[in-house]
Amino acid sequence: MAAEIIPTENTSQDDLDPAFALHRGGKLEVRSTVPVRNKDDLSLAYTPGVARVCTAIAENPELVNDYTWVANTVAVVTDGTAVLGLGDIGPKASLPVMEGKALLFKQFGGVDAVPIALDCTDVDEIVETVVRLAPSFGGINLEDISAPRCFEVERRLQERLDIPVFHDDQHGTAIVALAALRNAATVTGRELKDLRAVISGAGAAGVAIAKILLEAGIGDLCVVDSRGIVHEGREDLTSIKRLIAELTNKAKLQGGIEVALEGADVFLGVSAGKVPEDVVATMAPNAIIFAMANPDPEIMPEVAQKYAAVVATGRSDYPNQINNVLAFPGVFAGALSVRATRVTEGMKVAAADALAAVVADELSADKVIPSPFDERVAPAVTLAVAEAARRDGVARI
Repeated sequence: MAAEIIPTENTSQDDLDPAFALHRGGKLEVRSTVPVRNKDDLSLAYTPGVARVCTAIAENPELVNDYTWVANTVAVVTDGTAVLGLGDIGPKASLPVMEGKALLFKQFGGVDAVPIALDCTDVDEIVETVVRLAPSFGGINLEDISAPRCFEVERRLQERLDIPVFHDDQHGTAIVALAALRNAATVTGRELKDLRAVISGAGAAGVAIAKILLEAGIGDLCVVDSRGIVHEGREDLTSIKRLIAELTNKAKLQGGIEVALEGADVFLGVSAGKVPEDVVATMAPNAIIFAMANPDPEIMPEVAQKYAAVVATGRSDYPNQINNVLAFPGVFAGALSVRATRVTEGMKVAAADALAAVVADELSADKVIPSPFDERVAPAVTLAVAEAARRDGVARI
């Protein structure tokens, strides 16, 4: 057992908390990929040799993918307004998370990534800034931008750029949730078309999960926000929620989470809203509960397990962690490998299917999704996304 540290006036954060020691100096650095040992190397890496490469790219801009880092480099862009459960903490405080995201891109997908924290929150300013930065990158990963602005930022960037733009808080979560739900349905002897699902949370992740489940053929679903079920009769809906209302809730339910969950097969939590146990108890037999809020799930696993056949959370200390790192490295690696112009719905569903297939022969109630450290994950997702990009006509090679 380690000796207890008794703080003094000279005790540093590093001494008290190993997280500070790990982060000191940052988690990233830039390394060269070519040697510069002598004047000949210098003349090739820089002037005059570099001028020949610049001229070639000026004549044929597509060569930037062959002769610079662009083809394998992503910008991880945030405004710091919705950071990892911490909320609006600003761009500087967001940087440790963005560095961590870049580290995961490299570790799990072999993709280089650069954290970029913007000191602006206006949609126009964010879009214009990213558009101007885009020539240096092969893709844009939007991160921790609050809803509903995040939808507009992503849409407008997709319209203006010819490289993949992917808001991971939306689509990464949705891909992993769909993969886990496919396998959970199999474990309980059903298919997606047999299930009625309830999504708690109508922010970035909730909306994206709803869209991908509809694309994948879910039987029915309804979305619940802080004011209750999102339905067409409500007059307080944003444009995004109004679209969700039009596409979901075949049963025309109205009311709160207690109405939505009665008889439901699936609960997918992407909000901080707690669900009382007596409401959980009204779900259908063999229920599936994915309570993904961090650090405190909407339904604690000890409660969920009383009523559900399969339980997942967003935490690493319980089985079936719904972790975005299972998706985004492979999604970008696949998109970049074929120089895709965008990430399509087909590519997202293909990523989810590939992720589910990784553990298809090992399924159990405690294993409906692979571990982030399963070395099969990134290659499987990468290949599936690249193939889907070609099918969808967005691949350039």
